[in-house]
Formats: sequence, structure tokens, C-alpha cells
Amino acid sequence: MKVLNRIRTLAAIAAGLGALSTAGAWAADLKVGFITSMSGPVSSLGIPYDKGMKAALAYKAEVGGRKVQVIQLDDASDPSTAARNARKLIEEDKVDVIIGTAGAPGSLAIAGVARETRTPLISIANADLAGEEGAWMVTLPQPAPLMMGAMVEKMKQAGVKTVAYIGYSDAWGDLVYDALMKSAPTAGIKVVSNERYARSDSSVAGQVLKIVALKPDAVITGASGTPGALPYLALTERGYKGKIYGMHSLINPDFIRVGGPSVEGLLAPTGPVVVAEQLPDSNPMKKISMDFRAAYQKANGAPPTDTFSAYSFDAWLIYLDSAQRALANSKAEPGTPQFRLALRDAIVSTKELVGTHSVYNFKPTDRYGSDDRSRVVVKLEKGQWKLVP
Repeated sequence: MKVLNRIRTLAAIAAGLGALSTAGAWAADLKVGFITSMSGPVSSLGIPYDKGMKAALAYKAEVGGRKVQVIQLDDASDPSTAARNARKLIEEDKVDVIIGTAGAPGSLAIAGVARETRTPLISIANADLAGEEGAWMVTLPQPAPLMMGAMVEKMKQAGVKTVAYIGYSDAWGDLVYDALMKSAPTAGIKVVSNERYARSDSSVAGQVLKIVALKPDAVITGASGTPGALPYLALTERGYKGKIYGMHSLINPDFIRVGGPSVEGLLAPTGPVVVAEQLPDSNPMKKISMDFRAAYQKANGAPPTDTFSAYSFDAWLIYLDSAQRALANSKAEPGTPQFRLALRDAIVSTKELVGTHSVYNFKPTDRYGSDDRSRVVVKLEKGQWKLVP
């Protein structure tokens, strides 16, 4: 009898262990596809995005007890490669979401694949697609009109009457120029030029020569990263003495290094994280921004000095929050079309999620989730960004 009871006990233990093993196998790990530009002309942005993701993983790497695997690919600053990377991550690696990439053209290319495969995209570049074309994406960088509004306000306060524009000959250049054209005239400011250049260009002397000849009160650019310094360098070479403005896409140490004295005094809008220690304690983004800095220091061995790495971190916060809700509200398992749909629905219904750049509120019909709380104005003084009251 004792032998029989012992056999029954061992059988029960074995069955329990089997059930645990089955449950562990069923609770599949979550997979995230991360695309950035580690090489090519957009790498001055792509590398900070990579460091931001490292900080994110150091901050938290699980959802509801499930580990999250991040599969990262380099798109070499090429939109076609970005699209191919997205397809590989979705079809071969079975990721549930894509976070990427460093440039707006690349993110727009990924968005096409995301829409086709019904996979959510959290864009960390400033990319926008209206209607159904963008139904599977959200965009984290603050929209150009929101940030341009702050710059036009500062121009008006400074008595600027004419402003020249020079920006990239791509989607980001278009977004900034369109925002300028919508806000400047209402402030009594005339836009006198629309010069463009490619991200890979090594000189903008011809474009700047035209601008200087117009004698504008101010110049604003629609550029980013290291190539964003070219117009300011050329303006200095031509002896331009007017006011200089930029956008949040310029908040990068390589921009400061390359621009040197030519970018001293530049005014730009940015997310609060860039000047976190200068914020009042009442600012809702101060605490998480300081947490981000600690995680970044832990992961990268140095403090953050750019705005881009924090977008990767915010993308991670949004993913963690949305994945938690998708798992709780859906019976679908990660790696399935049903879970990707649940995850997309969770992302676009995000409410009051506090990040380092914004307090995010998304809607299914709007790519952006930022409001006025997501912008401050900073001035470059002796190589450091200072908060402008």
C-alpha cells in the first residue's frame, strides 16, 4: 500500500511539473523589432537611438513576467533597406511590433510594410501618414507645427519681420517648411526663401549665397544631426549676422561639435528631457527623465547629451504599457496576427502616459500623441543647452 501511495505521489508531482513546463512553453516571450541607422548619413541620429534602446532595456526588460527579446537591424540610412528589414523581422522573426527608424524616409518605408502585414509601428523619426495609410503607426517626435509655433513666437518677440528657410529635400524638410508657412504669416513674418539640400551633401554654399543676398532678419532650418550644421557654417562664412533658429531635430552633440561657434546662440524647441535638471519639480516629465538618465548612464557608461536617445526610451515605455494591456485584454498569444491587432489597438488608445519628451495621448486617427507640455525652448550657450524661460 505504501508503495502504491508513493507511486501515486510521484505521478502527481510529474504531472504538475509537466503542467508547469507546458505553461512555460505557452507563455511565449515577446519579440520587438528595432531598426535604426548605425551607418550612413543618418547614423548621427541612428547611433543615439541605439543607445536609447540600450537604456530602455536596462530600465525594464519584461512585461507581466514575460521576457522581451529585441532583434535589432541596421538599415544603413537607406529607406529600401529599412523596408526589407521590417519585412524580415515580421515574416521570419515573428516580431509583434517595429520600433524605428532614424530618418523620416525610412520610417515611411517601414510604415508601408507595417500596414501591409498589419503590424504596429512606433516611429521614432518624425513621419506622418494620414488616414488608413498610417493606421498601423504612431509617431513620437513632436509634430513640426507644434514646435514651429514656439519658434515663430520667439521670432515675433525678437522683432523678426523676414525669415529665410533652408532644409532637407525630403519629407522632414517638407514638414518643417509647411509648418513655417502656416504659422509665420499669422505672426506678421514673411518667409523669403525655400532652399533645399540632400542629407548626403557636403556643401550648401550656393543655397546660402542666395539667402544672404535677401538680407533676412533670421534663418531657420529643417535639418537634423551632423548635416544640419552645414547651413550655419556657410552663413558664418558669408558673414551673416542675423538671428538663427532650428528645430528639435538638431539637439545632438555631433551638431554642436561640427557647428562650433557658428551655432552659438541658436534657439530651438525640444522635449523637456534635454534640460531635465533645469525643470521645476512640478513638471510631470522630470522624474522619468531623470530615471532615463540613470538608465542611460548604466547602459552606456556616460550621461545622455542628445534628444534622440530619449525617443527610443519613450517608444519602449509605450510598448511596455500597451503590451501589458494587450495581454490582459486579449486571449491572443504573442507572435500571432490576433495579438498584433490587440497591441495596435492598445497603442493607439494610450492615455496620459508620462514619457521623457511628452505626456502621450494617442488616437486611432492621429499619428502624434504630443501636446504643449512636450515642448520647451532652449538656447545654445558655450556648447550647452539652456532653458529659455
